Amino acid sequence: MSTYLLVHGAWHSGECWERIVPKLTAAGHRVFAPSLTGHGEKAHLLGPEVGLDTHVDDVLGLITDEDLTDVVLVGHSYAGLVVSSVANQVPDRVGHLVYLDAMVPEHGESAADVQPVSQVLIDRALADGSGWRVPPLPELPPPHGLFGVTEPADVAWLRTMLTDESVRCLQQPVRLDNPAVHTIPRTHIHCVADVPEGIVRRPVPATEQVWRLPTGHDCMITMPAELAELLLELG
Repeated sequence: MSTYLLVHGAWHSGECWERIVPKLTAAGHRVFAPSLTGHGEKAHLLGPEVGLDTHVDDVLGLITDEDLTDVVLVGHSYAGLVVSSVANQVPDRVGHLVYLDAMVPEHGESAADVQPVSQVLIDRALADGSGWRVPPLPELPPPHGLFGVTEPADVAWLRTMLTDESVRCLQQPVRLDNPAVHTIPRTHIHCVADVPEGIVRRPVPATEQVWRLPTGHDCMITMPAELAELLLELG
């Protein structure tokens, strides 16, 4: 039995993994898919003080409370920053890092460093009435859709779980100063269909595994069976 910890990206909630969790548990594995502070059942906790460090603490708290070890730690999108910092703090508890169409940072980088388009969102948030709220990205014309989701029923479902993000999440830097973090095996899963203009994907070192899914960004919604199959190969 393996333990999977699935960490959602910005604006989403743990509900986005609803189609993945049963497939992993049916194979006999233990699965956690929490909502980070400010999202899902914790949406009421969103405030300007919520940042990347808050979300790192969310995941660290779960790992500690449940005494999880040898975790397959999956970070989607923005959560690539979260899982990186988590692994930096508890490398002995992480068996595999999975970057799911995710930001892959270096030490000291923020989301704006890894994905420069994030700076546009930061600037807008600082200039608007709240000074800290970053609303979800808008639905784009086909074929991009809403985070790569295009089926009307799926788009409607996705909208129910999207909430604002705090600008601090995009500003705080990642900590990757523990040499042990670089010994953890890494796998990258890239969603390669209809990547929106302005999205940057960094080269992956030859020593790290790369898989590709022919779908949009929210592959846990659009290709759950295929994604689950890939994740099961790591368990």
